[in-house]
Amino acid sequence: MTPQDDDDLPIADEEEAEPSSFSLVEVERIAEALVFASSEPVSEAFLAERLPRGTNVNAVMQRLAEVYAPRGVNLIRTGDRWAFRTAADLSFVIHKDGNETKKLSRAALEVLAIIAYHQPVTRAEIEEIRGVQTSRGTLDVLMEAGWVRFRGRRRTPGRPVTLATTPDFLDHFGLEELRDLPGLEELKGAGLLSGRIPPGFAIPIPLNVDDLSEDEDPITQLDLEELGLLTPGGDAEE
Repeated sequence: MTPQDDDDLPIADEEEAEPSSFSLVEVERIAEALVFASSEPVSEAFLAERLPRGTNVNAVMQRLAEVYAPRGVNLIRTGDRWAFRTAADLSFVIHKDGNETKKLSRAALEVLAIIAYHQPVTRAEIEEIRGVQTSRGTLDVLMEAGWVRFRGRRRTPGRPVTLATTPDFLDHFGLEELRDLPGLEELKGAGLLSGRIPPGFAIPIPLNVDDLSEDEDPITQLDLEELGLLTPGGDAEE
């Protein structure tokens, strides 16, 4: 049997794979230890560098996720990163005394929702959707939380900055990818949409935010200095 005959084998490419003295169980134990020891979600690229060459990282992690699925701690995927998290149905027994996350204001929640569903989006577009101005303080709160980032610059007059969510946003809200954001019916069922819904109202499907769109330029060092994220010379501000 070759790796091509069985998708469950942790070998991505037979030609590139090297003979390994590690069994499948040992490979899974190594991957498990790497994720457990990290204080942040671990990328598949990080795991691939540390597991035996030729390991099918995704297959290994999917198998581990199945093992942990019925347990009190789950192995979850957010984007291309993996992390251990308390099972969602047991969150009520976990208490974080003195470390409770500061609650977001209604304005911050509205802005976060708009960025999540409409990204990449500019500040002017956020204000057009909300119908009110958005303060810099509101965006600062979301960036300090690590959920929103500057993504690029729109190729329009004034070259406005575009905003998008981060991997930490997916991790915090337990999402594997942006397409897992709740749709219209889910929002209505949760009571988050009430009253009269305008005819033709629809929830947009977020785009892949990893790639810049045709009307965007990447953020440069000069842009970061202009935005106050870097001091002249390239040092990040404290």
